[in-house]
Amino acid sequence: MSDKHFKEQQASSTPNDEEVVEKKKTNLQSEDENKTDKQGKDAKVSDGLSELQKKYDELNDSHLRLRAEFDNYRKRTLREKSELIKNGGEGALTHLLPVVDDLQRALDNIHKATDMNAVAEGVDLIYNKFVAYLNSQGVKAIEVIGKPFNLESSEAIATIPAPQPELKGKVLDCVQTGYTLNDKVIRHAKVVVGE
Repeated sequence: MSDKHFKEQQASSTPNDEEVVEKKKTNLQSEDENKTDKQGKDAKVSDGLSELQKKYDELNDSHLRLRAEFDNYRKRTLREKSELIKNGGEGALTHLLPVVDDLQRALDNIHKATDMNAVAEGVDLIYNKFVAYLNSQGVKAIEVIGKPFNLESSEAIATIPAPQPELKGKVLDCVQTGYTLNDKVIRHAKVVVGE
């Protein structure tokens, strides 16, 4: 190979100054574009983060408010429940006061009365008034005499020989009356059963 040919080949393989400058400009432009893209991406990420932070703050605030509301609700219902327990019998007791007044008047007059039949009639009226009040509240006496013994509503305290064969297994006497409240036994009747 000749020197001339070698120089031409070398000249074609080595870039001249203009090409180097051009490449540097292109590289600088692409670097600037990369920086701009990176800055744009950073701005988008920053915007996304601030938006997520805002949503988080809103949800956290909402959560804290709901928790506070629930706590207030719980405290209020506990307070109302304790008031109901404390004063729940107020209505029932208020309606019993007239019966107590009648009993007080009867006791005052028993010592002064000369007619014991009138006193007995007054006590009967008070008893009937009291039983009527209990019935209005759903309390009813359990009727057991002459009926077959029922373990769910009665308690046998004694057994005696039945005076008649058809009275075997039936209630002959009631020592203490049993009561139901809305069909639920609240006190069992104490009875004597024939055997």
